[in-house]
Amino acid sequence: MDMGLVNMASDFKQAVTMNDISTAILAKAIDTGMDMGQGVVQLLDSAAMERSVNPAIGGNFDMSV
Repeated sequence: MDMGLVNMASDFKQAVTMNDISTAILAKAIDTGMDMGQGVVQLLDSAAMERSVNPAIGGNFDMSV
């Protein structure tokens, strides 16, 4: 078999593997971003719930210098 063909097949396999790894890393980054976004939404929802129960709390503050 021609060595050029063997090298080309090996290079192709390596490129496919690197593509698979890159895709897996991107998928993990997307999942992490989605989880963080859901956490922010929950945090905002809990703050809105607190304001609905105690609307006067956290709206104003007094400051002396």
